[in-house]
Parts: sequence; structure tokens; C-alpha cells
Amino acid sequence: MSSKPTISFWEKEVFLKNIDLIIIGSGIVGLTAAIEFNRLHPAKKIVILERGSFPSGASTKNAGFACFGSLTELASDMEVIGDQKVFDLVDRRWRGLSVLKELVGTKSIEYENLGGYELFTNRDQNSYDSALNLMPKVNAELQKIIGKDTFQKADDRISLFKFKGIEHIIFNQYEAQINTGKMISQMIALARESGIEIINGVTVNHIEDVNTSVEIETTLGKIKCLQCLIATNGFTKKLLPEIEVEPARAQVLITSPIPNLPFKGTFHYNEGYYYFRNVGDRVLFGGGRNLDLARETTTEMALSNLIQEKLEELLTQVILPTNSFDIEQRWSGIMGVSKSKETISRQLSENVSCAVRLGGMGVAIGSLIGQDAARSIKY
Repeated sequence: MSSKPTISFWEKEVFLKNIDLIIIGSGIVGLTAAIEFNRLHPAKKIVILERGSFPSGASTKNAGFACFGSLTELASDMEVIGDQKVFDLVDRRWRGLSVLKELVGTKSIEYENLGGYELFTNRDQNSYDSALNLMPKVNAELQKIIGKDTFQKADDRISLFKFKGIEHIIFNQYEAQINTGKMISQMIALARESGIEIINGVTVNHIEDVNTSVEIETTLGKIKCLQCLIATNGFTKKLLPEIEVEPARAQVLITSPIPNLPFKGTFHYNEGYYYFRNVGDRVLFGGGRNLDLARETTTEMALSNLIQEKLEELLTQVILPTNSFDIEQRWSGIMGVSKSKETISRQLSENVSCAVRLGGMGVAIGSLIGQDAARSIKY
């Protein structure tokens, strides 16, 4: 007799039988895909399997940036994948933000268009000069997507923000911030209102397409369905080792409330490797993965002293040099990245597909990818 935990007859009959679509992963992509598939096929039974108490990757662990790329980040990407692919990505990110806002609204997720700022120290003069030279070209291309110039110089705001050692600022008027906990909460509510089942605490170990159905080996035992969508982003290699997506851990901290905090908005530094924003009167600060890329290419939810100490150093010396504060909380999340920066949304077999590799831009592009994935499932 097995000593493994068992499920009851009732649980099997109600939750795990006659499933049309199983989605693995309850993040932005998985939830959006479920909601869209239900809209297209309201009579079909949809079940989402999630291994964590909350989405396990980055959907509720990110910084809450509704952004599509700082100027130097876009410039860096253009060198790797070319101009046209970068502008195509920006277009998809911009459309993805529109899909997200249409799906959950702006008020419910605390969407605030406070603008985004990229910071440059005196050591970044070459990078700043290159960004200024590129700005007219990028603005002209983004006008086709957004409608107006996006980036502009904003050195006049340095004194207002009270940063130390910052020589230049480039402003993005279209960047916003959201509460990603409320975003996922709203998506979960929409899914459950539609009769979509979300089962937490279930680890998927293996998936096999057996022609007329899909058999999924899980910690609840074998579950069958007609179609399966894998939306596991940074954890994808555990199920699909052949897929070109690498995990990328991002570490974050948040301060105690700071009276008279001198800035609001979202901020980028060093090609997006560092980023911070206000959360009310607190400062949320993350990044530093570039300090140890090898060790940060991991699915382990942990913190490193090297990166946390660097974040505190920058907070104290550059961002909040005149303010006292405490660090109230630290955490990490797992993104799915590659040099390509392009998302992967494809059919893997007759009945199995995937929608992964969001490149650290899940808030912007996740809803679009989830929607597209749902529409491509054959029924």
C-alpha cells in the first residue's frame, strides 16, 4: 500500500475529471490565457495547476513597472538583435499593456502614469551621449506605435529628486507603475467567476502527448486532459529542457515609509540592471543581477549578500543620501530570459503548446502572450 498522499473520490470527480484544457502556471500568461480561452469556449473545462501558494515565478514578485524599455536598454538590445526586432518588441509590449488594462482596468491595479526616468552618473557620460544621439531615431519609431515623442531630457529634475552623483536624466512620459499583487488578485477573481479551477500546491513532473489526450504526471498523480498549455516562464527548462529560455533571478527590497519622499515614478539605471520606484512613501529597489550573472541564472528563490549589500549601498549613497530608512522586506523572483529577447509561443505537439520567455517584461507583454496562446489552441 502506498504511503503517498491521496485524493478523494469527490476531489477526483469534481476537479480532475473530463478536463478540456490544463494550463501549467498561474502567472500573468497562464491566467490571461485561461480567461481568454473561456471567453472563446465557455463550455470547456479549464484547470490551472500552480506549484506555489502564489504564482511561483515573477508575476507577484516583480517591481510593478508598466514599462517597455529604457532608452539605453533599447539601445543595448538593438546591438544584439537589430533595430526592427527591438521596435517590434516595443510594439508588442505597448499592446500588451493595453490588453492588461482592458482585462482588469486601471483603478483595480493602482495603475499610475507617473513617468519613468533613466539616471546617469558622471561615469556614464559616454552612455548618455550615445542615448542622446539615438533619441531622435527612437522617438520617431515610437511615434508610429504610441503617437508622440516618448523620451526627452530632464536634467532640471535632478535637484528636485535630491539624488547624489546623478549628472543627467532622460524622461519617458509613458511609463507607469502598478500593484502586481492586486493585478493577479483581479485576474484570479475573473478566472474563478468564469468557473476556471485554480489548484495550488501541485508540482508537474512530466507531460506526455498521447495523440488523443495529454497525460500529466503530478504530485496528485496522473491527470488527463485534451489540451495543455505550459506557461512556466523561468521554470520552463524543468519541463522542456530543449526550449531556449534561461532562469534569471531578480532580487528586490523595500524600505519603511519615508516622510517627505522627494520623488515619485519609476527609475532605471545601468541599462535597466537596477530599478526603483516609490510605493506610496516607500522605496522599492531591485536589480544587481549583472554583478553575478552565473549564480543568478537559477530557479532558487534566495538572496545573495553581494547583491543585497550593493542595493543598500546605492540606496544610501545615491538614491536616499539625506533620508534615514529601514529595510522592511527582501525577496526574489524568477524571470525567463535569453539573448534573443523574443517571446516563445508555439505548438510543441498536437495537443501541447507553450507561452514562455518574457524577457523581464512580463507585466507589459504577458497578457498579450497569454491571449495569443489561448487563441492558437486548436478546438
